[in-house]
Amino acid sequence: MGWFWADATSTTNKKLNNNATAASIADNNISSCPVMHASNTTTTPTINNVNRVEGCPVLAHGSSVMDSSSALNPLNNIPAYLPDEKLPNQKLDLPKDRTLSSIPKNDGSLWEYPSPQQMYNAMVRKGKIDPITGEEIPEDAVESMVDIHNFLNEGCWKEVLHWENTYHPQPSDGKPIKLLKFTGRPNDLSPMARWQLFLSKLFPNSYSPFPPFDRHDWTVLRPDPTINAESASSDVPGYKKVRYVIDFYDGPDEEDGNPTFYVNCRPALDDFESCKDRFLELTQPVLNKFFDNNSSDKK
Repeated sequence: MGWFWADATSTTNKKLNNNATAASIADNNISSCPVMHASNTTTTPTINNVNRVEGCPVLAHGSSVMDSSSALNPLNNIPAYLPDEKLPNQKLDLPKDRTLSSIPKNDGSLWEYPSPQQMYNAMVRKGKIDPITGEEIPEDAVESMVDIHNFLNEGCWKEVLHWENTYHPQPSDGKPIKLLKFTGRPNDLSPMARWQLFLSKLFPNSYSPFPPFDRHDWTVLRPDPTINAESASSDVPGYKKVRYVIDFYDGPDEEDGNPTFYVNCRPALDDFESCKDRFLELTQPVLNKFFDNNSSDKK
């Protein structure tokens, strides 16, 4: 599990820790995932002259193809079009430049994050911003939200790499770990989230009674030479598909009143290897503490 922290006005010189990360928003008090995966959409003006891009690989679970601007790329199941045109009632000119992530795609290039204008258009389309008044989320908050969105995704990727490098280390000259796609599932509680909600009723001082405000399922490509053209995963030869589940939670406010977020990132229990990794991650700290204490006693 990781905590993420982030200055809402800058994403430079931030450090992540695999065991402790958090995200605090210095302005606007926004306490929801800035990708806005909610499926309850609101009718908004049609945006023309959209740009064909392969952007931030988030797909709202259960979404349907409504028009050319929402068509999904069948190769990676992400929107094929992310419009970056300024809307008629928009007051501020938001940047259209996009930021490269550190996360490799299947073709070897890097995923790109949406620009602030693309993020704004996406939020308007999903009813998170009133296209006439701009209420609910102010326009001047969008750039900060994009910074936080990008920082959180980078932190989640580092959590994935922690799992992969710890339990499935690759040679330095081997193939890199890649992200094929990830899916937003805000309305689907993971089994662990359900279990923690149950435990919160029995142990209210140890477990939070609040469910995660968002969930992502990431499909990661792990190098595996046993996967060839004749294997079940022949669509990606040389790689094994591994699903990761990431739950996003609201954390306690900081002393200055800013909110924090934390994430629980782990491989899904889809096969024996992932089950073993989860078991080792759970028990290894206890074993290390036990054996370290024994070693100290013998000295």
